[in-house]
Amino acid sequence: MPELLIQIQDAIATLTLNRPEKRNALDDNLINSLKDALRETDKNEALRAVVICGAGEDFCSGADLSALQKISQSDVLENWDDAKNLMELFSLIRKVKIPVIAAVQGRALAGGCGLATACDLVLASASARFGYPEVKIGFVPAMVMVILRRNVSEKRAFELATQGFEFDAETAKNFGLINQIFDDEIFAGEVKNYVSVYAKVSRSAVVLSKTLLYQMDGMTFDSALLAGADVNTIARMTEDCRKGIAKFLKK
Repeated sequence: MPELLIQIQDAIATLTLNRPEKRNALDDNLINSLKDALRETDKNEALRAVVICGAGEDFCSGADLSALQKISQSDVLENWDDAKNLMELFSLIRKVKIPVIAAVQGRALAGGCGLATACDLVLASASARFGYPEVKIGFVPAMVMVILRRNVSEKRAFELATQGFEFDAETAKNFGLINQIFDDEIFAGEVKNYVSVYAKVSRSAVVLSKTLLYQMDGMTFDSALLAGADVNTIARMTEDCRKGIAKFLKK
């Protein structure tokens, strides 16, 4: 049975973490499969969005026991290679041109919570649980912190990274970590409805918007405005924009 299931329907690619017996814990094979799948979806110009979800009751519980055992027995270079593998996954999610959306049911903890946080959008079932408990075993949510700090205030990021507590979906939304909460019973249908929006709006405009949004990180105000002017100009030249304007003017 493959550790990652890939389904494409209605211009949406769904990547399902398929280790339900291990609460979809991350190991090298699953991380590499996710990276390969994301690279392939990025090449598919017909796709409008990517959804990452988990099989069974949970989204992802973080690193599995074998991965933790490997960490405890590895030297510096081996641990660096291991950390780099996860780093590449988080970086790749932002580099994929179209939106990457986490659909979280059950628990998203440690690296699993990091995976959700790394996505462009996060949808959660009402009973979902989140947390970065790494400090409880002497570990640090180090790479996740780079993204976490961009999602919440500095003091909230400090609290989440250093206390390691678990929290519910409503709290996660209040923190600014998730976008929408849907009732458990209708979660799958509501996710489908939410994501279907990307099949109805301009793909090129969404791609340009995602690129610009993340490009602005670390820019000065004037540099960001200049980058915005460049993207504005590019957008005007796209086929989608020209068709959209023509359609609007006919009304």
